[in-house]
Amino acid sequence: MTIAAQAWLPGAELLVRPMGKLADTIFGTRGCLFTFHRAATSKRWETLPNRNFYLDVAFLDRLLRYLERTGWAVVTMDEALRRAARGDTGDRFVNFSVDDCYRDTFETVVPLFRKHGVPVTLFVTTGIPDGTMPMWCAGLEDVLLNRARVIVDGGTVEVATGEAKRAAYAGIAEAWEQRGAPERSYAAFCVDNGVDEKAMHETHAISWDMLEALRDDPLVEIGGHSVSHARISSLSEADAFAEIDGCRKRLEERLGIAVRHFAFPYGRSGDCGPRDFDLVRQAGYASAATTRKGLVRHSHDPLRLPRNTLDGSHRHLALAELHLIGATGVAARVLGRV
Repeated sequence: MTIAAQAWLPGAELLVRPMGKLADTIFGTRGCLFTFHRAATSKRWETLPNRNFYLDVAFLDRLLRYLERTGWAVVTMDEALRRAARGDTGDRFVNFSVDDCYRDTFETVVPLFRKHGVPVTLFVTTGIPDGTMPMWCAGLEDVLLNRARVIVDGGTVEVATGEAKRAAYAGIAEAWEQRGAPERSYAAFCVDNGVDEKAMHETHAISWDMLEALRDDPLVEIGGHSVSHARISSLSEADAFAEIDGCRKRLEERLGIAVRHFAFPYGRSGDCGPRDFDLVRQAGYASAATTRKGLVRHSHDPLRLPRNTLDGSHRHLALAELHLIGATGVAARVLGRV
């Protein structure tokens, strides 16, 4: 049986959906914010060295149809804030946001949301279209995907199979991060393997031309995701504000739009806190999104919004339903993973 056919099996959905119906009777306003980074077809997802960083396009398509079938409204962040403030009984809404923004955001993700006629929020790291943020994860993955062997620290690593590529990616990425400044290790890797780092960046990055093409699309909402994808809590107050405010100003300057919403590049409890939420407010944003799991309820603090991350392991509607009823948020708090 194919992966696509397996994903249609109703068993798990039939087990979990009654919990969703129960939640409908208990809660008033119930909002679920989903986020992901990249998207790939099922065939490509199977071969990608860093595949859990991607969402399967076929699953995303099924999820959007499932939400329509079960009466959820897919909305912008602006509308999510309005609904949370209003607090209507039984109101259920979902927002989808894409963090960072890569070329596949433009080529694959937005067209899928257009097909369904529902909005999507893009949280842009401005260093990506500006070309100032080294996209070492994407570059490393690309080289591993397209070669049978690579040179790493002067030695040759065989990566002929999918399993070998995934193992190599995990090992190399971990080693570079442990050394600190992985972009320097990546630059040396590009030299050793004859890779044009600038051309590789352009292969994967969303461009300002693409963002300009999306700017006036009524189904696309553009927000900020910092300048360089820094961990905000690790920065001085001045540097943290520069990342938050500089991103908004760059987007507004380049695209000529009001940028009202921000998402922290790393959004767990140790990555952003009260000081950082206040900096977002000072920068003039209407909201700040984290990656702390949970639901948005009536009068939720708009500067501390929970979001539920979807990745390569999310390929079944039952798991999505657990996010929609808030079960994963409860589990995360119990386990201390916030």
